[in-house]
Amino acid sequence: VNSAFMRLQLVEPAQRDRTQMDVADQLTQAVSQLEGARTYVSQEQTISIGFGRGLPVQYVLQAPNLDELKSVLPAFMERAQQEEAFAFADVNLKFNKPELEVTIDRDRANNIGVSPRDVAQTLQLALSEQRVGYFVRDGEQREIIAQVEQEDRNETLDLTSLYVRSASGEPVLLDNLVTVRERPTPPQLFRFNRYRSATISAQLAPGYTIADGIQAMDNIAADVLPESFATSLSGPSRDFTETSNRLLYVFILALVLIYLVLAAQFESFRDPFTILLTVPLALAGAFLFLWYFNQSINIFSQIGIVMLIGLVAKNGILIVEFANQRKAAGLSIREAIEDAAAARFRPILMTALSTTLGVLPIALALGAGAQSRIPMGLTVIGGLLIGTALSLYVIPAMYTYLTSEEAGAKMATAGVSVGDGMPGDRAVARTEAEPETAE
Repeated sequence: VNSAFMRLQLVEPAQRDRTQMDVADQLTQAVSQLEGARTYVSQEQTISIGFGRGLPVQYVLQAPNLDELKSVLPAFMERAQQEEAFAFADVNLKFNKPELEVTIDRDRANNIGVSPRDVAQTLQLALSEQRVGYFVRDGEQREIIAQVEQEDRNETLDLTSLYVRSASGEPVLLDNLVTVRERPTPPQLFRFNRYRSATISAQLAPGYTIADGIQAMDNIAADVLPESFATSLSGPSRDFTETSNRLLYVFILALVLIYLVLAAQFESFRDPFTILLTVPLALAGAFLFLWYFNQSINIFSQIGIVMLIGLVAKNGILIVEFANQRKAAGLSIREAIEDAAAARFRPILMTALSTTLGVLPIALALGAGAQSRIPMGLTVIGGLLIGTALSLYVIPAMYTYLTSEEAGAKMATAGVSVGDGMPGDRAVARTEAEPETAE
């Protein structure tokens, strides 16, 4: 055994001045100077779906056979260890186990009358601790093991000093029939998708993400690997790619679902499109806050992006719904959207600020283990603030451009209810007074 691991548990965050990331970075620099051992420091994944064990970047090389894999690994590992995105790189397939390869001279063995099977059985009986029978002593059944003594099987020369019986019954020294060569072999072989494989694991350098590490591995593979090789991901890297794709599907599905619900509610395909224009505005604010505070796009920030779809869509719903009511009361499109934006400014601002204050503890990383959730808090806060501010200008402008005049030309009847607030009452009074003035 030449490998080991140690698990360190930090004290409570309130009792230390450094974060877990700072401690890990300092330990990485310290252990890199150790001699006699290749040491690395890793942190457990906050969210693990099933593959998330080991170092963050785990890149799998798949080859048709072991010889091709053995020929490519040294060059690939040299490039990986020189990559600035990695603080440490290692491979699970190591050719460090000594093995004796016995090659039989078949022509000479055939002339003497010794078959390859006789040679194999001789080596097996002498070295493999094979059970050949049982005997009973003192009422106990014991095994009979065939094997030469320990002192007669410690050296390579001991193997060639064995004798095998020929067809004539004469003993023949194995040194006359075989050639023994020592070579390194892997202690164990690995397969991935039924191919011979080797997994390169890497610890990221400070300031680099899993996406950067995967991209670095892809660049090395494009330069080093021949066309007969295939690559794949494992561990946290596989979790990262799978969750990224799934969250993208969730994001698209949420957009489609909200659009269909709004289309049924408003009985229009234009109004939902106007409402959902708040989503790209909120995304711009989310990305701006992540960039400004030097945070990455990870699973937490992606969850925050999905949350923004529902949080900012309500702003457009409030404005468009009120504008449709004002338009049904007889106002023009421009007057209706201006009236709706002014009437709904206060509730939109209150809900945005209350949600922002509710998410603020997440962005401030208050409490144990809250550091990883900072991107989610910043995403929601940035998306709400920027999206709300821009939607008050963009939604009215796009509503004026996309809404048709047909609905606005229809006059409301006397029984139409325009909702709460004085502006609606004034609109109804004006539509009822106009016919009397005409008479």
